[in-house]
Amino acid sequence: MRRLRNRLAGALLSVLALTLTATGCGGSSEASSGTGPGAASAAGPVTDRVEPLAERPEPRLPVTVRSADGEQVEVERAERIVPLSGSLSEIVFTLGLGDRVVARDVTATFEQAAQLPVVTRGHDVSAESVLSLKPDLVIAETTTGPEEAVDQIRAAGVPVLFVEAAKGLDDVGPRIQAVADALGVPAAGAELTRRSEQRIEAVREDVPRGEKPRVAFLYLRGSASVYLIGGADSGAGSLIEAAGAVDAGAASGLEKDFTAITSEALVKAAPDAILVMSKGLESVGGVDGLVKIPGVAQTPAGMDRRIVSVEDGVLLNYGPRTDQVLESVVTQLYGEDGTR
Repeated sequence: MRRLRNRLAGALLSVLALTLTATGCGGSSEASSGTGPGAASAAGPVTDRVEPLAERPEPRLPVTVRSADGEQVEVERAERIVPLSGSLSEIVFTLGLGDRVVARDVTATFEQAAQLPVVTRGHDVSAESVLSLKPDLVIAETTTGPEEAVDQIRAAGVPVLFVEAAKGLDDVGPRIQAVADALGVPAAGAELTRRSEQRIEAVREDVPRGEKPRVAFLYLRGSASVYLIGGADSGAGSLIEAAGAVDAGAASGLEKDFTAITSEALVKAAPDAILVMSKGLESVGGVDGLVKIPGVAQTPAGMDRRIVSVEDGVLLNYGPRTDQVLESVVTQLYGEDGTR
């Protein structure tokens, strides 16, 4: 079952990883080319650095924790950690243990991790590259693959902890705590969970009330001719709803994670705004290119050029910077004064 899930998830995320590798991880002014009065800028207020806890915790090891794949994992040391996703790297660094991380996934785009060697590109884990760094703990998503590579790492005697892949805002706390427990810093995990959830709630309290805009999440990779609209399982629904909006794809009856964009699907979704990853927007030529995709110009979002763009590496992380992601979405969706 995990092998099949890996292949399905990897189909999208490997495309994302290739695009990040080809275009770099920083922002680009091209993403906002041709923006009109209703279009968002490419870069929101998500900082390029994570904010570690004020007090650096000291791991108390060994510990035995339950991995999301059902295995019991004994962690004896955590001096050389390899998180196999950007989101997991963000959690380790924010817990204050970033100096123990020895490698990163290509989606770990924040400043403190930028100089680490890349051993993962989406779902293309290199067991040889990981093992060459002599890790004493590898942390993976339940969608990490290929499965053979993970099995090879475990067969070499390296503990591998699987953490449930993020699907929404409710996953922020459990994912933080799962990582913290494995690192022997459960109290720091509880503190970071409180901080993260309080900050998210503070943003939610400031969301404008009134008629809810319909927001469609589009996954775009122009260089690979990938144009998808998110449905109920895209992972963006929780964020859209927290921003006081309606997930237009899910509301129009799209039950899968993603469906190929068609004029009919967009007309049915009738989004007032479109949510995209910044590199995806850049890959189609900015807002000018986006509205040329069949059907986009005929939607309220396309006619108003109302585009919300957030960096690829953080949009769906559901981690310690999710409050900033949510704030960026809210600000771009409603405007600084909340009246858009």
